[in-house]
Amino acid sequence: MSSPIQRSIGQVFIPVREMDRAVEWYARLLGFDPGEVSHEGTIFDIPTEGETRLALDANRPDFETSGPPRFFFWTHDMAATVGHLRRLGVRITSDVEDIGSVFFVQFEDPDGNPLMVCQRA
Repeated sequence: MSSPIQRSIGQVFIPVREMDRAVEWYARLLGFDPGEVSHEGTIFDIPTEGETRLALDANRPDFETSGPPRFFFWTHDMAATVGHLRRLGVRITSDVEDIGSVFFVQFEDPDGNPLMVCQRA
């Protein structure tokens, strides 16, 4: 079966309530210098590596955060990642788990969004 829709992710949007606070938190988490917010202060494009883009989105501040993480970040060093999360005071919501192909840890951003970091096994 064919489809005109490509199996490639263009951009992931993370809902946030307070843009300035979210930009600062993600800048510390991911190690980038905060830049300009666009779309009248409602969108911030996080600098990424690779083709998929990542944006903070404050257009709908009444969102729900329940459910599992909807995407994950990669790491080459899970121990360093967990240490980094602890130093930042991030709420870690799982132990590091080994499911064979990857190790992962789950945590939350200040808005309660579930996030995850994976390391290839």
